[in-house]
Amino acid sequence: MDAVNLLDMDAQGLDRLVESLGERAFRARQLKRWIHRQGAADFESMTDLARSLREKLTGRAMVSAPAILAHSTAADATQKWLLAVGGKDAVEAVYIPESDRATLCISTQAGCAVNCVFCSTGKQGFSRNLSTAEIVGQLWLAEHSLRRQNNIPPGRVERMISNVVLMGMGEPLQNYEAVLPALRLMLDQDAYGLSRRRVTVSTAGMVAQIDRLAHDCPVALAVSLHAPDDALRDRLVPLNRKYPLRDLIAACRRYLRSAPRDFITFEYVMLDGVNDSDAQARQLTRLVDQLPCKFNLIPFNPFPGATVRGSPPQRVQEFAGRLAAAGIVTTTRKTRGDQIDAACGQLAGAVDDRTGIAERDRRGAGKLAALRVIAS
Repeated sequence: MDAVNLLDMDAQGLDRLVESLGERAFRARQLKRWIHRQGAADFESMTDLARSLREKLTGRAMVSAPAILAHSTAADATQKWLLAVGGKDAVEAVYIPESDRATLCISTQAGCAVNCVFCSTGKQGFSRNLSTAEIVGQLWLAEHSLRRQNNIPPGRVERMISNVVLMGMGEPLQNYEAVLPALRLMLDQDAYGLSRRRVTVSTAGMVAQIDRLAHDCPVALAVSLHAPDDALRDRLVPLNRKYPLRDLIAACRRYLRSAPRDFITFEYVMLDGVNDSDAQARQLTRLVDQLPCKFNLIPFNPFPGATVRGSPPQRVQEFAGRLAAAGIVTTTRKTRGDQIDAACGQLAGAVDDRTGIAERDRRGAGKLAALRVIAS
């Protein structure tokens, strides 16, 4: 029988495992603390576990995070890990330290099937969903690597990561069954103990799954909006053809009934001549009327073969001013980690273009030029 990876198991999973081994229930809590709070992967190092349990776990279980293929640090202290997840697949996790928080951006899929026009990750196509162990393993690896970098002695719990955003490679809500246990571990006080307000799931607009998340594990929600109307959003975010704006905005209103924050964050990549006009800012204010929200305007980070370009800083500032004048809290995201291709939309890893998306985009690059005409 293959050994089970304990990073795949939330509290309920560990409870079932310990029970199946004939051990007392409190041992699951001890095991969880050793793995997630202490970063232990060797059962013999878990000194307060009964020897009988350590012996039973040996050969039957393991603690295995994705292997590090490369690690880089930018001048602004942003760090990126390129992680192997089997075969030719690799994903990336990015650590972003700031004065008031330390955020880890993690991936949930190898590649991405959504294929947003402005995102390099989507141009590779989709390979597969990550397992819970591969998702939470990014946090496990980064948290305990950072503790070692900062010379925090083993056994002393001093959390390095205060916030987690599921904004890396992939659409989290397309991998719901693996993401949900990972979220529960992030919130578990015997694991990472993060606040629901400090764990954010980003989605391109999976309406049914937004409703499921509100019921199962409401955390902060960020929605990749990027357009004020369906015609443009259909082109920028193809998922909109299945979940149009009317349905998406209604789901956001429902989500707020359970959300740990009293607002929804809308992510909006600023694209020159495509979605950045004053008229489009006015459309946005009408779209989100009476919906408590915050807009995060994102500079476009270029990548090879991109068919769009970022809005000039002055245009971004004017667009933000239009939203703010309508009473909408609006921020402009600082570009972090672009020296190491760790900025928003640049996560590419080493996933093959298995769907042929990149080739189709090269053949159809002229279609994107028409966006500027449509949007004007």
